[in-house]
Amino acid sequence: MPTKSIKPLLSGVAAIAVCTAPAIAQEPDPALQDVIIVTGTRINTSTELRATPDAAPLQGGDLTYLTARTPGGARIANGELSGQMQYRGLFGERLNLRVDGQRFASGGPNLMDPVFHYAPAPLVAAVVIDRGVSPVSEGPGLAGGADAVFKRIDYSEGGDVTFGYDLTIGGRSINESIATGGVVGASTDAWRFNLLGAWEEGDDTEFADGVIGGTAFERGVFGASAGLATELGEFSFDVRRQNTGPSGNPPFPMDIQYFDTDFARIGYAHEVSSVSIEASVHYTDVAHLMDNFSQRPAPVPMRQRATFADATTLGGDLSFGFAALGGDLTVGVDGEEVEHDVTITNPNTAAFFVTPFPQIDIGRFGGFAEWSGVLGPFESQLGLRADHNTYDGGTARVGPALPMGPRMLANAYNAANRSGEEMTTDAVARLWTPAKDGLSWRVTLARKQQMPGYIQRFGWLPINASGGLADGNIYVGDLQLDPETAWIAETGFDFTSQQAYLRPTVFVRQVDDYIQGVPFDDTVGVTDTPVEMIAGMNGDPTPLRWENVDARLYGFDLDGGYDFSGPLRIDGVLNYVRGERRDIDDNLYRVAPPSLTVGLTWEADAWSASLETRAVAEQDEVSRTNSEASTDGYVVLSAYGDWEIREGIQLAAGVENLLDHVYEDHLSGYNRNGFGDVPLGQRLPGAGRGVFVRLSVSR
Repeated sequence: MPTKSIKPLLSGVAAIAVCTAPAIAQEPDPALQDVIIVTGTRINTSTELRATPDAAPLQGGDLTYLTARTPGGARIANGELSGQMQYRGLFGERLNLRVDGQRFASGGPNLMDPVFHYAPAPLVAAVVIDRGVSPVSEGPGLAGGADAVFKRIDYSEGGDVTFGYDLTIGGRSINESIATGGVVGASTDAWRFNLLGAWEEGDDTEFADGVIGGTAFERGVFGASAGLATELGEFSFDVRRQNTGPSGNPPFPMDIQYFDTDFARIGYAHEVSSVSIEASVHYTDVAHLMDNFSQRPAPVPMRQRATFADATTLGGDLSFGFAALGGDLTVGVDGEEVEHDVTITNPNTAAFFVTPFPQIDIGRFGGFAEWSGVLGPFESQLGLRADHNTYDGGTARVGPALPMGPRMLANAYNAANRSGEEMTTDAVARLWTPAKDGLSWRVTLARKQQMPGYIQRFGWLPINASGGLADGNIYVGDLQLDPETAWIAETGFDFTSQQAYLRPTVFVRQVDDYIQGVPFDDTVGVTDTPVEMIAGMNGDPTPLRWENVDARLYGFDLDGGYDFSGPLRIDGVLNYVRGERRDIDDNLYRVAPPSLTVGLTWEADAWSASLETRAVAEQDEVSRTNSEASTDGYVVLSAYGDWEIREGIQLAAGVENLLDHVYEDHLSGYNRNGFGDVPLGQRLPGAGRGVFVRLSVSR
């Protein structure tokens, strides 16, 4: 049975449906990482701040529902399976996100498949969040990051074959959804093998005033994981296939018809003469179709569009770790080669086609050095990284059914220099004091760089592709964009006692050359260029172009709690972040409003129950450039609990939005789907009152 301890409700290790099953998990230092257990083993580390109850609200299979419950976290709601993790105001490709340690490129030009789209909750053992900033050893990225670590059957202790499983099935009434999946396998001390699989589907989400049209979804995953331990080292192999079926994206002009995606990874680890060697090669291939007529009111035939997109990632890494300079030093190299291709068609005529992002090739090869050890009174992690980046755009093609305007733009794009290279460098210093009387002080200083995305650099055709912003604007790219450069400082402390814990952080991120949409020219509203003419024909006479500007993000966040005498405990998370332009008087787009989540928990030996209040402030610090509307504040109540029926069997259930309150989540985007009961152009509401239940079994 679970033992009573200080267990933060929402962060540190924020758990849902935790059971005793063999799963791989990392042991982070408290100053460097937070761990969110999704399903899998109860992780016993110095940073185990497990959430209770283990039945945190189900809220769907998207992991970003869970990461949004952590300090600094929020969710960009672009669809039930297309949520993006926001961390301290930044999201999308600016975060260093991985799935089971693997970096790869999303396939959708509007990020309908952000990285965690490929990490269904039934398959995930833990989400390891890089606290504050990502270490250089995990790759480049402008801010923090996270890794969704998959369940797997680990090696057993002897030569006899041991069988194991970790399975979950759950459902929600609010959209009549079901989510089920897990792993089944066997192992000895010399080999391990497991199959994995998941299936999720749901109907349109309900709220007190009706139905949010176009929010149905379906997704399936199957694959295998294996490992072999030999005298020459450990070899590992992971392969899986994910098929996302028709799934709605109301904030976008199109919906998902499919994502058919393959993953493969081969890994190697060995230790020779106190030198640890790790290496891997990985491959990802995404095939994507989206359209504007299958899951929403179809426009007239001449306005129907079906867009095909592909993305392929081939990457690898090699690192060596050894004792040096009084600490531990890791040096390594890594890189990826990514290919993107996007073609827009009209399914009613073969003569209508255009390639807004034709055969884009992006390469990166980098090296890093990262040292951990004692510097005077501090524990520390110091890192340097340098990356050589290359990019190249193919030749744009335009079908005979398109008018002269797109042809002129395609010719200009094809005549331009579409290739280039750039060096980027990162430096990170993270210092913290050893805990004394439960108190540890910490500080982080960093310089981080991020290359422009292919949407921002190569978008020659004025269309509504924004890399997931979903602001309704039409954009064009800029081949001359510079990398973004962030100067980061943060400080705080961790305090833990027998009855209380508190972890506040104050941070600032000064970003030079931040990539933001700006008015296409100085004569806004005057159609005097081919770009504005084409944009006007597509519904936006005031298009934006991607440009380097200056920005700043700052704020604070904390999690804390107190364990009263007896079975009662209170836990909470407070978040505040501001994002603003430094070059003009404006705010950054789609930044989470201040929020406070507090849960009161009654915890017995085998069961627990919680009442949770989530209060979100109004957000009126909005972007005029992106025509962003402000939102009112709101308060939502939820109740949930869990029961450990016996070892390895756990039942969780609860009620979300107890009062059936109608509210608008500032990060949910604006409705562009004509089905349902939400008017076009209105911000999408949150889910109404609904019941969830989940059963987890493992051994």
